[in-house]
Amino acid sequence: MRRTVSCRGTLLSLALLSAGFAMAAEPKTREQKVREDKARVEAEGFWMYNDLPGAFEAAKKTGKPILVVLRCLPCEECVKLDDDLVDNDPAIRPLLEKFVCVRVVGTNGLDLSTFQFDTDQSFAVFMLNADGAIYGRFGTRSHQTEWIGDVSLPGMAQALQGALELHADYPNNRAALAGKRGPQPEAAAPEEYPALKGQYGSTLDYSGNVVKSCIHCHQIGDAQRELYRSRGEAIPETVLFPAPHPRSVGLTLDPKQRATVLDVEAGSPAASSGFRPGDAIRTLDGQPLVSIADLQWVLHRAAPEGAELKAVVERGGQSTTLTLALPEGWRRQGDLAWRASSWTLRRMTTGGLYLEALSDEERKSRRIPAGSMALLVKHAGEYGPHAAALNAGARKGDVLVAFDGKSNLMTESDLLAYGVTARRPGDQVPVTLLREGRRINIRIPMQE
Repeated sequence: MRRTVSCRGTLLSLALLSAGFAMAAEPKTREQKVREDKARVEAEGFWMYNDLPGAFEAAKKTGKPILVVLRCLPCEECVKLDDDLVDNDPAIRPLLEKFVCVRVVGTNGLDLSTFQFDTDQSFAVFMLNADGAIYGRFGTRSHQTEWIGDVSLPGMAQALQGALELHADYPNNRAALAGKRGPQPEAAAPEEYPALKGQYGSTLDYSGNVVKSCIHCHQIGDAQRELYRSRGEAIPETVLFPAPHPRSVGLTLDPKQRATVLDVEAGSPAASSGFRPGDAIRTLDGQPLVSIADLQWVLHRAAPEGAELKAVVERGGQSTTLTLALPEGWRRQGDLAWRASSWTLRRMTTGGLYLEALSDEERKSRRIPAGSMALLVKHAGEYGPHAAALNAGARKGDVLVAFDGKSNLMTESDLLAYGVTARRPGDQVPVTLLREGRRINIRIPMQE
């Protein structure tokens, strides 16, 4: 008989993890870390470990909602996030006790019709009903290394409380929650994507090398993009710019609240739509929001050609309705460069070049006019498909001033987006580089 498990404490204490590292005579391998994490979590008994079916079964028996934490192991950035979010905090503990909690450390076998999220993250939280209805999501980021500014312990508590409120009203609110589920994906589970099929199984291999058997979150997004690329199709903007950050539409939200506006960028879609600092966004496009990630999900489902999203906002103790008007091309305000998937895009479009826009001072020193393209080659890949640009003649320290005849691609994100939408695998794209004052013309092959 399966034992019902619920959260009676916080997420895993990193103090124990740190102590274990300190006592080790030699640095532990990744394999050791993953296996010890499993043993420790199972011994503590607060979380079900990689057992989603068991969590749904327990939720049906207890009537509790489900809390699913997707966390890549042993991602060091996630350790930092756990350290911030998961402490013996009196505000979190009683909330966790009201959920059936399950920790998922690999996406093998994950039901992608339910668990749709920003796969460039290595930490994501879902709050669900036992019948699969999604109450909300938690976890967001907008930078390669920094989590602070997007997530917080109070924000986590707010999300949990919001999910509990939705659970108490379920199924009366079923219609409002319907939009929190996405369309049927191209593959039912990650290992069914062509790029991953045959390489990975539906479960982690603890009898062999568990690390090598794990499908990481970012591999799902990579496989999805490669599917379009292998067909010779442009990568859709909804796939290229997933889960747009609120800042891409001009909203800076308070990480300590569910979806409360801290600042509105002048001239942005949010400003034009009437949002103000202090606005608490209760619903967007009819969906109740329990976190910043929930707002991102609504944006994720909005059309890149433009959309009008109704927002119910609490302002000064009163409820008001606004319309967030998104213009055509609004998604391209997002940044691709911080994402793990950007390395796949670099292989596809720049042959492995890592680019960074020159500062105004650097432009002057190189006599490059303001307003024209100037992307410094910070790194040129040296191996396999990532060495395509190096083999074509590009070098670290070069400045890319034209790509495919265009000199208005001002950021690496602009260039990557253009490359995978305007060009196809096999194309030879002309590129102009500036090296020690000389212009050098090369051709970079577009790749799958």
